[in-house]
Amino acid sequence: MSELRFSLADVAGVRLAVSPVNETVMSMWALASPVRHAVHLPWIDRARVTLRRPEVAARVRPLVELTWRGCPLPDFITPAARPNVEVADQLDQIAATPPAVVVQDLLSTTGRRPLSPFGQALLADPRGLLPQLVDAMRVWYDEAIAPDWSRMRALLDADVAYRAAQLAENGAGRFFEQLHPSLCWLGDRVVSDDPFERDFDLRDRGLALNPTVFSQRRVLWNLLEDSLPAAAYPVRAVGTLWETAAPPPGDPLARVIGSGRAALLHLLDTATTTTDLARRTGMSAGNVSAHLTALHAAGLVDRSRQGRHVLYRNTDAAAVLLRASRGG
Repeated sequence: MSELRFSLADVAGVRLAVSPVNETVMSMWALASPVRHAVHLPWIDRARVTLRRPEVAARVRPLVELTWRGCPLPDFITPAARPNVEVADQLDQIAATPPAVVVQDLLSTTGRRPLSPFGQALLADPRGLLPQLVDAMRVWYDEAIAPDWSRMRALLDADVAYRAAQLAENGAGRFFEQLHPSLCWLGDRVVSDDPFERDFDLRDRGLALNPTVFSQRRVLWNLLEDSLPAAAYPVRAVGTLWETAAPPPGDPLARVIGSGRAALLHLLDTATTTTDLARRTGMSAGNVSAHLTALHAAGLVDRSRQGRHVLYRNTDAAAVLLRASRGG
C-alpha cells in the first residue's frame, strides 16, 4: 500500500495530459504478455511482425531489455507529461537526463529483480549509452505506435476531457476515488492499494496524471525525489480501442434519423469528443461534427467545453428515444 500526501497547492496542481512516450514504453508489456493484454491483440499481431524485422529488432533491443515481462520502469523513461506535449519533446527531455538521475532511477528498480544486460551496461555508462536507449524509443514509436497514434490519441484525449470534467464538478476526493478502484482519498492524502509501499510527500509540486492504454491493472507512480511526481492510470473504455461501432442490426432509430446519427446516440451515454466518436464509428471527423450539430439542434445532444476539448452527451430526450428503440 502506498500513500501520497497532498498540500492545498498539490491539489490545485493536479493536471491531466497524454504521454506518447508512456504508450511507446508500456506497449512492450503487451508484446511480452499477449494473454494478459488480449484486448490489444490486433495491435500485438502487427507489432510482432515489425519487431521481427532485423533492422528494427537491433535498434529497439535496449528498450526491449529494460521493459521485458513487466520489469519495473526507471522513472526517467516515463517523464511527467504536460498538455499537448509531442513525442520528440519527451525524447529530448529523456536524452537530457543527468547521468546521476539515470543511475538513481535504475537502482530504484532492482528491489524485485536484477537489471537486464543493457540495464547493467547503462548503469555503468549512462552518458555513453543513454543515446542508444533514446534511439530505441524513437524507432519503436515511429514503427509501432505512430501508425495507430491517432486512434490511441483519440481515446486518451477523450479520457482526459472526461476526467477534467469530473475534477471540476466533484473535487479531488471523489475524483481520485473514481479514477481507479485501488485509490482512496483520506482528507489530505491518496491511499493506493498496491504492492509498492511508498510514503511520499508531493511537496507543493502537484501531480501529473497520464492515461495509458497499455496498463490495465493498477495506477503506476513516478515518485522519486528528483522526478516530477506523476502517475499513469488505465484509460477508460480501452475495450473499444480497436473496434468500430455501428447501430444494432435492424435498429428502428436508424430508420428514423439515419444510421450515422443513430450510431452516435448509441455511443453518447457517457460524454466524449468528436475525435473519439470518429475513431469508434469509422466516420470522418467532419461527418461526425455535422451529425452532432444536427442532433444538438434537435435537443438530443448536449455539449460542454473542458479546456480545449468539447464533450458531447445524450440529453434526456435522446435517452427516451434509445429506450424506445431498444424495446425498453
